[in-house]
Amino acid sequence: MITQKTNAMKKNLFLFCAILFFPGAVNACDICGCGAGNNYIGILPEFSKHILGLRYRYNSLFTHVGVGGATSYLTTREQYSVLEWWAGWNIGKKFRLMATIPYSFDEKRQQGIRLTKNGPGDVSVTGYYQLISSRKTVGSKLLVQSLWIGAGIKAPTGKYIATDRSDNAKTANLFQLGTGSTDFTLSALYDLRLQDAGINTLAAWKLNTTNSAGYNYGNKLNVTTQLYYKFRVKDRLTIAPNAGIQYENSGKDIDHAFIADISGGELVMGTIGLEMWYKNIAIGGSFQTPFSQNLANGIIKANNRAMLHISFLL
Repeated sequence: MITQKTNAMKKNLFLFCAILFFPGAVNACDICGCGAGNNYIGILPEFSKHILGLRYRYNSLFTHVGVGGATSYLTTREQYSVLEWWAGWNIGKKFRLMATIPYSFDEKRQQGIRLTKNGPGDVSVTGYYQLISSRKTVGSKLLVQSLWIGAGIKAPTGKYIATDRSDNAKTANLFQLGTGSTDFTLSALYDLRLQDAGINTLAAWKLNTTNSAGYNYGNKLNVTTQLYYKFRVKDRLTIAPNAGIQYENSGKDIDHAFIADISGGELVMGTIGLEMWYKNIAIGGSFQTPFSQNLANGIIKANNRAMLHISFLL
C-alpha cells in the first residue's frame, strides 16, 4: 500500500515539473465532487492591485455505472453546486495572495430517494511569487510572458461526517462538504501572449493529509491549458474567447490503512469559455465536457461542467 502511494506521488511530481517547464503539455481540474470538487477557474482576470469576485461552479457525475458507462437502477446521480467568494491581493510587484471561501449545495438521487447537503466548504489560501515577468517587442508585436509559482493551505472548515461513508470500504467517499483534513497545494500560473493572442496554463498539485476519522483522500494533479484571443473595443471593453483542454489525475483514497480501490483515476475534458473586462468589472464563464475518462475503475462517470463568475478589480 505504501509503495503504491509513493509511486503515485512520484508520478504526480514528475507531471507537475513537466508542466512548469513545458506549459501546455497537459491540463486540469479536480476529480469527482466532495470538498475538493472541480476547481477549474478559467482565465484569471488581469488586476494590478486587488480583485474580489463571486464564482458559481456546477459539477455532476454518475456512480455505480456499468460497462461503457451504462446506467441502471443501482446508478446514483450526484451533483455539486458551489458558490465561491474569492479575492486576490497583489503585494508589491512580485507577490500575490489569493483566498477562496466556498458554500456548497450537494445532491444525490438513487431509486427515487433524494439526499442533500448544504453548507460551507473548505477555505483555502495561496501565496504566489512572480518568477518571470517580461515584455519585449518581436517585430511589430509585443511579447508578454509571466510565471507565478505558489504554495497554499486548505483548512477543514467544511463539515465531514464519517458515518456518511459508504458501507463498502473500497468505494470512493464523495458525498461530503469538506475533506475533514488540512491539505496543501503547489501551483503555477503561466501566461504567454503575442500581442492579443496567448496561451494560459494553470497547474496545481494537491497533497492531502489524513483526517481525524482516519480517511486520506488521494493526492490530486490538476492542469488547464487554454488558447485565447483578446478583442479590444475602444480601449475600454476587452472580450477574450478561449478554448483548451483539461487533465485531472487523482490517486486512490486510503481508509484506515486500506486502499479504497473504487476511487481515483484520470479524466480529460475539453473546455470553451468567454471572458469580458469593462473598466473595473470582469464577467466570464466556461463549459467543460469529458473527452476520455477512467474514474474509480470505471464505476464513476463524469458529466459536463460549467462555471460563471463576476469579479471587481479594485
